[in-house]
Amino acid sequence: MHPSRIDLNLLVVFEAIYAEGGVTQAGRRLNLTQPAISHALGRLRHAVNDPLFVRQGQSIIPTPVARQMIGPVRQSLQGLKATLTQVSGFDPATARMRFTIGMRDVLESVVLPALMRSITRQAPFVDIAVVKNSRRGLEVELAAGTVDVAVDVLLPLPDVVHRARIPAQPLAVLARKGHPRLRGKLDLKTYLAQEHIVVSSRRRGQPVEDHELSRRGQHRHVRLRCQHYFAAARVVGETDLLCTMTEPLARILVRLAPVQILPFPLKMPTFDTFLYWHRHAEEDPANRWLRAQMLQALDARS
Repeated sequence: MHPSRIDLNLLVVFEAIYAEGGVTQAGRRLNLTQPAISHALGRLRHAVNDPLFVRQGQSIIPTPVARQMIGPVRQSLQGLKATLTQVSGFDPATARMRFTIGMRDVLESVVLPALMRSITRQAPFVDIAVVKNSRRGLEVELAAGTVDVAVDVLLPLPDVVHRARIPAQPLAVLARKGHPRLRGKLDLKTYLAQEHIVVSSRRRGQPVEDHELSRRGQHRHVRLRCQHYFAAARVVGETDLLCTMTEPLARILVRLAPVQILPFPLKMPTFDTFLYWHRHAEEDPANRWLRAQMLQALDARS
């Protein structure tokens, strides 16, 4: 099939349906009516001679042809978007667009307040969507533009993925106010004698502080493993358990629970994080602006 036979708008609709998982949701994203989306999908189905999406229960799922198409379509749309932005320029005061940021949920409460404070002031029509990183698929998502930038630990990604180092934050320990065995200070012996909370979305695996303790032949007793730091802070405030986390996060939680912050009693190697973006977006003014906002917000953690 010759490209001249395909209306570019049909590919935009196709990508939206694929990303949103439905015709109605794609219509909301593109500000189009459901009949308009359905009509565009019908035209594209006729052009490629494939249904592209089939209903399964309450959902629609892509066909093998749609799954084969989505990568090249996204990369093409991303390349066109970057080219048009470079030609026309990017003015945050008037731009109407949505950026997607890959980020672990633990970073949201630390980074998003400063980020949105800046964006709502500079760019009244710019929306932000934060999604969980898929580390295995990050290169593909950045190349396709389904994720504009991402924040994560050092990952083995190829040179087409560019990165900026984000300085590591020191660790801190959260303990309840009036903890009977701390007295406002914490040495390693006292730290190891306490019971601890580990926060992780993974079912298994050790946090960095346990790796360092193991390397030194030390061990602590983890009494509770949970998924969210806010829940951990609530538990800390009502028990003698301790929870170790980054200092910026601890400074947020100390305002929400009856807890105190103490320095982590062990010198740790630094574990930097990085801001990632694809080479295709290096000179894209919109992406460059977003990266500047992200780096500024990440720096504001200090």
